[in-house]
Amino acid sequence: MDNAAKEKIKAIVGNKNFTDSQEDRICYSYDGTAVLHHLPEAIVFPETDEQISKIMKLANEAPFNVVPRGAGTGLSGGSIPVENSLVVVMTRWNRILEIDTKNLTVTVEPGVTTANLQSEVEKYGLFYPPDPGSLTVCTIGGNVANNSGGLRGLKYGVTKNYVLGTELILPNGDLLKTGGKNVKDVAGYNLKDFIVGSEGTIGIITKILLKLIPLPTESITLLAYFDKLTDSAQAVSDIISAHIVPCMMEFLDNTTINCVEDYTHIGLPKNSEAILLIEVDGKGSAVQEDAETVKNIMKKNRASFIRVAASISEANILKTARRSAFSALARKRPTTILEDATVPRSELPAMIEKVTEAARKFDVTFGDFGHAGDGNLHPTCLTDERDKNELDRAHKAFDFIFNEAIKLGGTITGEHGTGLAKKHFLEMVAGIPGVEMMKKIKSAIDENNILNPGKIFTISPKCEGSLPFKREQIKDFHL
Repeated sequence: MDNAAKEKIKAIVGNKNFTDSQEDRICYSYDGTAVLHHLPEAIVFPETDEQISKIMKLANEAPFNVVPRGAGTGLSGGSIPVENSLVVVMTRWNRILEIDTKNLTVTVEPGVTTANLQSEVEKYGLFYPPDPGSLTVCTIGGNVANNSGGLRGLKYGVTKNYVLGTELILPNGDLLKTGGKNVKDVAGYNLKDFIVGSEGTIGIITKILLKLIPLPTESITLLAYFDKLTDSAQAVSDIISAHIVPCMMEFLDNTTINCVEDYTHIGLPKNSEAILLIEVDGKGSAVQEDAETVKNIMKKNRASFIRVAASISEANILKTARRSAFSALARKRPTTILEDATVPRSELPAMIEKVTEAARKFDVTFGDFGHAGDGNLHPTCLTDERDKNELDRAHKAFDFIFNEAIKLGGTITGEHGTGLAKKHFLEMVAGIPGVEMMKKIKSAIDENNILNPGKIFTISPKCEGSLPFKREQIKDFHL
């Protein structure tokens, strides 16, 4: 990006909303993904749709690349800058525009944090269920871009199940509006659902319409300790088979238990191989009945101890401890690579064993935790990127894990997105026709490939940029 382009960008957004200082460029050179980073040419904080539209039109003319960004908590490299790029930061777009209690909807700007949205709608007795582990800092725009999930995904689904409409600026600068408050609407292609999970590659989201549901009136939170990891996995399978659908069913292995306990000091048993955090919610006596059934199933599967939260505050402490798993593990070693392998729920025991096998086979340390109820595990490698041999073993371990997940009928990501980190696996999941269709859609919408290029897939010869972890295979990113 030359100085002439920078001056034009300043004229669009104003000097106060533009920076290209070295310090700021470093701050916006990475996201929550380990190992990868790249310096942008500049960063802007647009204030209006019109400013974003003008930026996109200028990007096509100049040209330069545009990378949209929220809070930067993503774990697949989706908001990492690319070569010759301008980062467009949307965190200042943080207003809740409308809470519609008649239609059970809320309209927000993309920079609203998930936790803030939840707390505001709950004042009206309403509920926005999706709750990623980083809910206190991650933004709704990022959640929509990556179709984020969270702890309550088993019962309530993920972000896509709550998006009713969006407004976004397309790569050519046009404003696109999709969806609305209608409960039924099948006019034309469902563009709204196409945008959810597109990882910032086809538009910059500026407004989001979300569905709300009534807030559950009752909940019971249980924590069960297991001496054998396989018993905890079987308990998960048996609970699902009993037609009980908890709002959350979370799994932590021994490594994660120890790290979380050292971090939170809430009395977790460090000698247990696994724990399950389960919450059932709803209305009336059915909640208590479900909780009793869950307790009996866990006893049947040799749970060594079952703890029932005595209060809402105790339940929140337990859930906060689970949400701190990533942070707790990150204290163990200099580099923490958190991944996102997902399999059919029936294959969860086998997938847990495959993670253990990967750690042993490649001589690396893993902490494993995740959303056991929907088969979404987060194998987390604790390593040191300065040790190139160890880092290479870690990457091989993840290659093994993803390949095994696919063999079990699973997928490479349940909620983090493909981004840079996993695009070399995409063809194995979607197939060549699927990937080619995605590329054609991207090329039709973004003719000059200037909006978040290189993410999900690469529109270039296959050999270029296909494996982002290795220096020789990703020339424009730094390890």
